[in-house]
Amino acid sequence: MGWGHTVWYKCREVAFCVIVAPSVTGRLENPMGPRTETLDERHLVSVEVAGKSRLGRVGRRMATVGSATTLLALAGCSGQGARLGLPVASSAEAPNMGNLWIGMWIAAFIIGALVWGLIGWSVIRYRRRDGDIPAPRQTKYHLPLELLYTLVPFLIIGVLFFYTVKAQDALIQQEGEPDLTVNVIGQKWSWTFNYMEEDNPAIGTNAHEVGTLQETPDLYLPVDKKVRFNLNSADVIHSFWVPSFYFKLDVIPGHPNSFDVTPNRIGSYDGKCAELCGTYHSLMLFKMHIVSEDEYNAKVLELAETGNAGEVLLPQSSVNSLPTPQPEEDQQ
Repeated sequence: MGWGHTVWYKCREVAFCVIVAPSVTGRLENPMGPRTETLDERHLVSVEVAGKSRLGRVGRRMATVGSATTLLALAGCSGQGARLGLPVASSAEAPNMGNLWIGMWIAAFIIGALVWGLIGWSVIRYRRRDGDIPAPRQTKYHLPLELLYTLVPFLIIGVLFFYTVKAQDALIQQEGEPDLTVNVIGQKWSWTFNYMEEDNPAIGTNAHEVGTLQETPDLYLPVDKKVRFNLNSADVIHSFWVPSFYFKLDVIPGHPNSFDVTPNRIGSYDGKCAELCGTYHSLMLFKMHIVSEDEYNAKVLELAETGNAGEVLLPQSSVNSLPTPQPEEDQQ
């Protein structure tokens, strides 16, 4: 091997250009630290750093690549994957919660990519190298950094809280009169649905359906009509939940709750109790059917004609269904 022969070495992502001489004695400065080493067989007379580390560029790009990948994955998904697990929406109000759900996941993906990118960059960029001192310089505190990782989480929580309250207000607001009203009673362990239609010229009477453990009740709603649900409980706390509404509301004894919803997608959907309410909580189910207005009117009339006319009132005994302290005069 003669003079002028160039050999390239690549170590730890750093390229070195080495000019080799056949019989010259010399010592090589280690570019990674103050140590030197003697070469026995071949002696190097000059070393030139020909490249720079690519680690910095890789680390800086990791967060950007992660965020872009997340957005592209969401754009390429369809169906339930694009909704990140949410079922198909069946009400006009559901997008308020659906948009919040997707927005929070996008924020989580971006923050996660940034955090993991910084962790990976730090691990690679500041890994231990040959010739490093036993321990790096220790820093007791870093005020700007501490303020950053204290204030940024509050900023993130504040933004998410703002949009959560905004979505919640849009879901629970009740403006104007509804097209129809359904009074719901939750009881262990099923549901009673009262269709308040005595003022509807097409029906002219109230009707109801009472569910049991053996028979799951059906809830019929007309499409594109605002429905007001009045919720009450005959015994313990339940929760009225139709997953395709992206909304649920507690059913509390002695504390009526109410919300409005406009079903806008014809089909059959599952409903259930979302509050652990006792032994047969898992059987407290119902089936919701969103149908045309004519089909809805026919179904309510059918209930009235088959012995289910009128409204089932909340049992008066429900007041005493929960343990209450006895008056002092009764205890004496």
